[in-house]
Amino acid sequence: MRRYIFIFLVIANFVFCKNNYPIVLIHGFLGWGPNEMGNYNYWGGDSDVCSLLRNEGYKVFEVSVGPISSNWDRAIEVFYQLKGGQVDYGRGHSKKYNIIQKPKTKFYDGLYPQWDKNNPVHIIGHNMGGQTARVLNYMLNNIIFVDSLKKYKESSKLLGAVNNNWIHSISTISTPHNGITLVDHLNKNFPFIQYFIGVAGVIGTDFYNFDLEQWGFSRTENESWSHYVERIRNHKVWNSKNISSWDLSLLGAKEINNYAVADKNVYYFSVSTSITEKNIKNDWHSPKKGSALLIQARAKIIGKRVGYWGDGSETDSSWYENDGLVNTISMSGPKTGDNGPDLIVEFSEETSRFVPGQWYSIGPLRIDHWNIIGHKMHLKKTDENSIRFFKEHASRLMNLTKK
Repeated sequence: MRRYIFIFLVIANFVFCKNNYPIVLIHGFLGWGPNEMGNYNYWGGDSDVCSLLRNEGYKVFEVSVGPISSNWDRAIEVFYQLKGGQVDYGRGHSKKYNIIQKPKTKFYDGLYPQWDKNNPVHIIGHNMGGQTARVLNYMLNNIIFVDSLKKYKESSKLLGAVNNNWIHSISTISTPHNGITLVDHLNKNFPFIQYFIGVAGVIGTDFYNFDLEQWGFSRTENESWSHYVERIRNHKVWNSKNISSWDLSLLGAKEINNYAVADKNVYYFSVSTSITEKNIKNDWHSPKKGSALLIQARAKIIGKRVGYWGDGSETDSSWYENDGLVNTISMSGPKTGDNGPDLIVEFSEETSRFVPGQWYSIGPLRIDHWNIIGHKMHLKKTDENSIRFFKEHASRLMNLTKK
């Protein structure tokens, strides 16, 4: 009887929904895709958010893109993993950064080959995945040219054509839309490296790959994890702006904000997270009691660290609040582009109709950067909190009006 009741509720839920578009999950910096970390999931940790949502009746796709690659490269990888075909980073981009334009190993059958304006998707991105989603939407909406004089356009089906309305909504979780002040620790000293290496050491790393074939870099047969990481630390990729560390910097994020502006046809949601509080004696922030030990040290550093805008000015005390990796002020939406900030409004459960083209800011939620996606660390109920959030938000997305 319970089984039939469950099936009825699932069917009823979708009968009254306004759309049933698929949900695409894009992981963040140093993230991984299905089965790359054994049974430990990026989306859910010991649990599996994707399977749980599918059991609720949602169609969900999880992509696996370059964990340290630039948002440009990652966005293109998302496109071809969904649509199918040979990855093409663009002739102009590839020549500029001296990368392989069409790596032979990056050819995909397509998770959702029918993807188009009549079959759009909802995208949820965590951390850098939120930036990646915005860059992808820009690529879909614009023709990219090979040369600065705009005489020759790219020939790929993504970069050489206009594909409007392929994305119905973009939701970002703990995303550094305006950069992070910890960026100087990114190069060769991965943030969260203790956590990342810890997970990799426990479950094994036979399948994890930095996906840098466009740079002519790949893991060799029988290569140890430690040697693989050491080669990455000393790779030329870190001296390029075609890399995550640039995109996550204040100036790199601003550069993205200059062109990846809010699309009037896309619904936007941002989720901010925080585990710090202001000190009594000064403006610095410290991690709240009970925070995971792996988070506390970095949260404390960010809580008193300034960032630099490139013109001699620094970030102010409003940047001290953080979730253990990203400055909370950077999460609500893009604010630093030359065209001015995107329109950002506070989210309300009472809102009966959402308006595309503006950001609905949720939070800040009192949870750290990894707890929000289900990595429990030491907290017993984080899984439940994370799963509840994803279920609620998935329902919210299905009730967005079709355009």
